[in-house]
Amino acid sequence: MSAPRTAPAAPPAPATLPALLAHRAAAHGERTAIVNGERRLVFADWQRRSGTLAAVLRAAGLATGDRVGLCYGTGGWTEFAVAFLAVLRAGGVAVPFSDRTPPAGVGHLLADSGARFLLHGPAGAPAGVPAGVRTLTEGTDSGPDGPDPDLPDPEPSTPAQILYTSGTTGTPKGVTASHANLAHGCTLDERRRPLRHSAAFLHTFPVGTNAGQTMLVNALNAHARCVAAPQFTPARFLRLIPEHEVGSVFLVPATAIEILASPALAAAAGSGALDGVRLVGSTAAALPQPVALGLSRAFAKAQIVNYYTSTEAAPAQVTLLFDPARPQSPGRPASLADLRVTDGAGRPVPPGEAGELWLRSPSAPRGYLGERDEETFRGRWTRMGDLGRVDEDGFLHLLDRERDVVKSGAHKVSTLQVEDALHAHPLVADAAAVGVPHPVLGSVVAAFVVPAGAGGPTPAALRTFLLDRLAVHELPATVHFRDALPRNEAGKVLKRELRRTLDPDTPEAAP
Repeated sequence: MSAPRTAPAAPPAPATLPALLAHRAAAHGERTAIVNGERRLVFADWQRRSGTLAAVLRAAGLATGDRVGLCYGTGGWTEFAVAFLAVLRAGGVAVPFSDRTPPAGVGHLLADSGARFLLHGPAGAPAGVPAGVRTLTEGTDSGPDGPDPDLPDPEPSTPAQILYTSGTTGTPKGVTASHANLAHGCTLDERRRPLRHSAAFLHTFPVGTNAGQTMLVNALNAHARCVAAPQFTPARFLRLIPEHEVGSVFLVPATAIEILASPALAAAAGSGALDGVRLVGSTAAALPQPVALGLSRAFAKAQIVNYYTSTEAAPAQVTLLFDPARPQSPGRPASLADLRVTDGAGRPVPPGEAGELWLRSPSAPRGYLGERDEETFRGRWTRMGDLGRVDEDGFLHLLDRERDVVKSGAHKVSTLQVEDALHAHPLVADAAAVGVPHPVLGSVVAAFVVPAGAGGPTPAALRTFLLDRLAVHELPATVHFRDALPRNEAGKVLKRELRRTLDPDTPEAAP
């Protein structure tokens, strides 16, 4: 009688991203990992180039634990990918940021992180680099021939990355992640690679954002190759979908709004160019309900997914599956195990009751650089700064950012709800709502509207439209029309800037 067969053991998970890259390069080195315009990076070259650059860094004096700034643009994703892995392989801590960061921001990030080195693209080092920071670029600085054979494997528990928050409400804060944090969820098992339904996934996220870093890890870990659009216009972005057989598209609300407003969308949908897309993911900010519905119509064969996370919480993430029949919610979480809704004292509240939202990290949690913040980080739980509720059917409802809730008289007004109502108007291309001071009520809502096309609704017509969708205390007291809304590179509306246009005495955010 033969012994029963046992399933082969699954390969162990990689402890670090350098270990994952070494595995992918050995397993299928000539497979394309990243496409960025005319540039392509295969896994073997990613391993070779990052090893060579790591050796250059060590020869230049980089010691284990040294911080290294990485300044690259959306047209330099292959160079950034090489530089990021080179820093980790050399034992350094990567501090990525966009080449569009203003000089004061560059100075703050490098000084605050304590960076000793800065890697940048061929266009040159950015302005604002503090004295004492040595600048290097791949290929122009000499070093040992080939990778240094003595490069040690980084310890999983040691810091690997410092990523800065968007700074929409104040000074950007550095968030530290360990090697184990970055590699959590990655696999050495080819059968379990994510995005197996896709030949490629497409994004246009900038370097230095949490969404961008997620795409970098996807490029290392996913079955699909990464297509990073070097510049974003709706027409160019949509053309990349059939060109690269894209099955997964990742957006932020700002780019989704532009795509839905573009004439190129109708042509792409009508030609069947979007039929191969099975997943459309949105992240970085709340996706307005009318925009989510528009995406579900445009990408008719795709599941629309809202990814709920933050720079502080990652890799904790709630995947929200959007249901067009329930558009008032961003979606039903695939799992509620790592989402908690609490009262102000941290006690869980029952279904249907509003409270503060927390996410639990499945891996080594992150933390702010150089400070303890027990209001944000409690064990593996991270406070998201949002108010929300989970209804009896398991759907999450985001009510607002805590700081954005408008306290008007005896009422609390959700700016997200006001924005959803504004986006529902057919002549509104983009919209935002903020609270502004009022001598009697304390605060009232002010709306900022970008008209669709040459025309747009009058304030009176817009108010009439909103009367059917909002309570009286939720109606904007004033409506201000703009050609565009101020957004940061991650696509988040800079509400502080909007308030400042109405009240020049609003304090400015530090660089």
